[in-house]
Amino acid sequence: MSRAGGPGEDPGAGHRRRPAVTVGIDLAASARRTAVCRMEWPDEGAVTAEFVVPPTDEDLSVLIRAADKTGLDCPLGWPSSFVATVVAHHQGVRLPPPARFEARADGRAGLDPLRFRMTDDLTWKATAMRPPLSVSTDLLGVVALRAARLLDALAAADVPVPRDGSGLIAEVYPAAALRLWGIRPGRSYKNAGPESREVREYVVSSVEEGLGLPLPEQVRATCLDSHDHLDALVCALVARAAQLGGTRRPDTADERAAARQEGWIHLPGGDLAGLR
Repeated sequence: MSRAGGPGEDPGAGHRRRPAVTVGIDLAASARRTAVCRMEWPDEGAVTAEFVVPPTDEDLSVLIRAADKTGLDCPLGWPSSFVATVVAHHQGVRLPPPARFEARADGRAGLDPLRFRMTDDLTWKATAMRPPLSVSTDLLGVVALRAARLLDALAAADVPVPRDGSGLIAEVYPAAALRLWGIRPGRSYKNAGPESREVREYVVSSVEEGLGLPLPEQVRATCLDSHDHLDALVCALVARAAQLGGTRRPDTADERAAARQEGWIHLPGGDLAGLR
């Protein structure tokens, strides 16, 4: 290996910052179904993206620790009202009174805090989409258990992961992020068959247009074949937005308190071009 300033070596190379690295994880209950995208964001030159396959949670943990920011498509906590109700029931004491979040601006009642977190309610209101899946009453809870173990393992390795997204991991919601970036397919891209593949083609082309650059051909092809990998790519993009400070953070005291316990969905602002 040549020394600094040796023949054929760029004398300025030692002063260049390494590219920022973001990781996107579409977490599933098992490693086999989990899709992971790694992206590099150099100050100059092309942005790179690749899909990787960490075979174990330890490998996934190593990938997270090596990145500047990771976007994780999974709730990082459970609704506080749900936890309080389960604890009271377990202890055989009176249950907390039922409640709802504040009504929406259009007059509809807020979501049920037994099923949804504050961040779910705020995301629903911000996007006018259907509510996110419930981590307490849908199958998503199985995936959240794996996420909790992953966060615990990181904390044991002296890498604490605050659930509000201020650390290495930010919770993300790909469908909501696409909507806020103006990418609104008329049908779901998550079903099987040629129709959903056409929708994924639209989403991928819209992402490329927004970024102002083509994706690597293998990444593009994988996204067309798999909605899980497309979600992982979007997670890596939102992670970049979070790394740059371009996502909505908890503002009020109530939001900050809820985010510390329940987790917080990072919704991007601005546009895709601002990520470069």
